[in-house]
Amino acid sequence: MKKKISVLGCGWLGLPLAEALLKQGYQVAGSTTTPEKLGLLAAKGISPFLLDLRSPVIVPENGRFFQAEILVVAIPPGRGQENPYQDQIARLQKILLNSPVKQVLFVSSTGVYAPSSAIITEKSALDHSGAVALIAAEDYMLSAENPWKTTIVRFAGLFGPGREPGRFLAGKKDLPNPEAPVNLIHLEDCIGIISEIIKQEKWGEVFNACADEHPSRKVFYQAATRNLGLPEPAFVTSAEENKNGKWISNQKLKAALNYTFLYPDPLQAILQIPKNSTEIS
Repeated sequence: MKKKISVLGCGWLGLPLAEALLKQGYQVAGSTTTPEKLGLLAAKGISPFLLDLRSPVIVPENGRFFQAEILVVAIPPGRGQENPYQDQIARLQKILLNSPVKQVLFVSSTGVYAPSSAIITEKSALDHSGAVALIAAEDYMLSAENPWKTTIVRFAGLFGPGREPGRFLAGKKDLPNPEAPVNLIHLEDCIGIISEIIKQEKWGEVFNACADEHPSRKVFYQAATRNLGLPEPAFVTSAEENKNGKWISNQKLKAALNYTFLYPDPLQAILQIPKNSTEIS
């Protein structure tokens, strides 16, 4: 029998990931902060748990959620100031110290990197002023004191069904940096990469996960809005513009996993996203 995997946070990424892992033969548990969603998880064959790390008290029945060999952490930082994200992950770390979890896959973001005109690799400088919570969360999961091994996956901008990039900037005016490269990754590639890390047991690593191609902001977002029949955004160029912007490298991930992207070019991928989809919550 395959390993038990718990997916903490069955949202836009976590739910289809849990479904995919279930199809691969794993025993899968999933958590949600929404009581109404428990029935949905159960109907899909995912063992459902109501679990909110923002609460200082974790009810005893949720202890079974952490009775797994592998934990996938797929909860994004919130925008509010209450219950800071790093406090939630610190609470999670304490829970895991008393669990049988042997491996953790922590979903992070390429937003941890400091602005740079150079190609961004896993060794590039981090943004200790703008990404404090996420960097602190990564540090908790990577602590040398932890008895489990953690792999961090820093995803670029997520897109796919229910999250169409053309809606982000539709109709906006005077947008800066028209020539800056976009760094995006499709939902199906997110699931594929996480599945391969688990299958190949690539633990104790940090990976950037971003599509191969980096079209310019202007070309990409104008095409994305046209594809949805929405007003195109308008860009301006200034003398101070950083035309290079961030360029996220995926070379370490591709080499380590021998992974070929399903959607290597975001510009081509947006033409394949259903236009009437709604975001999974």
